[in-house]
Amino acid sequence: MNRVVDPDHTSPPAAIDYEMIFQHAPVGMCVSTDRVIQSCNGALAEMFGYAKGRLQGQSFSVLYPTMDEFLRTGDRIVPIMNAKGRYSDERIMRRANGELFWCHVTGRALDPAQPLGAGVWTFEDVSEKRPVSAELTPREREIAALLVEGKTSKIIARETGLSPRTVEMHRASLMRKFSASTSSELVHKLVGAR
Repeated sequence: MNRVVDPDHTSPPAAIDYEMIFQHAPVGMCVSTDRVIQSCNGALAEMFGYAKGRLQGQSFSVLYPTMDEFLRTGDRIVPIMNAKGRYSDERIMRRANGELFWCHVTGRALDPAQPLGAGVWTFEDVSEKRPVSAELTPREREIAALLVEGKTSKIIARETGLSPRTVEMHRASLMRKFSASTSSELVHKLVGAR
């Protein structure tokens, strides 16, 4: 016997529990306002070595190696968010115990007119494939992150407000620290390629 299905009668969709999805996401996630964490999931707290709930109400600055890096990253994010409405990069971050690690960060502003206002951010620990293997200065960490993105010294100079010569000096220092003889080899070593 064939069953006739009434096309106008559909079952109501199952309710989606967005809070459960947020809390159990496989990557670190948070909601922020003016670079202050309003809520984060367990994956983010665990990644950075904090007890669950400890990051709520904290400035993103606690996740950066230095306050200067936090401020410079904020300055770099604004024009990109204004142009694209989202931001993504890989940078060196700091765990609660002081350990530095590479992290892929992606964010989107909830109101495009306020790029650092309310936003949703994800964090993915990429340290397994890209270990922090040399003692770097804050500027070297910043330059390294921009080199990994494939940016030239000229573009890095423009984005950081440094002179191209200063960027080249930092690149040369990175090449020495990573025993790289070419810029291409340096980038391979920065991304953890063997």
